[in-house]
Amino acid sequence: MAHTLNFKPDGDLSTIQPEEGAPAPDRLMAGDPKFTSWNLEEAAGGLYAGIWQSTPGKWRVEYDEWEYFNILEGHSILTVDGGEPIHLKAGDRQIIRPGFKGTWEVVETTRKDYVVRL
Repeated sequence: MAHTLNFKPDGDLSTIQPEEGAPAPDRLMAGDPKFTSWNLEEAAGGLYAGIWQSTPGKWRVEYDEWEYFNILEGHSILTVDGGEPIHLKAGDRQIIRPGFKGTWEVVETTRKDYVVRL
């Protein structure tokens, strides 16, 4: 096993089987968002890394996990309950800690790379 993993977020993902999804119906607030995830790494201890994309829509989110992400393209708005909206565009980076509750709104189809620790 190699000790490094080099990937280009805008590179060819055709060799990776994507996972398709959507928000749970009880969390959906607007639109018909569709998710596509390309999981590039899954390591012991609940560590995941990859690329995620969503079409426009808005839904409730609750994080039990820790996540770092980098927006590659698009426009999303992340809002913690009772807080101000955070507009996310290409080049923006964010850490979401366990216990976060709020909404994720995709204004323009958004793609991000991520690292999640359960």
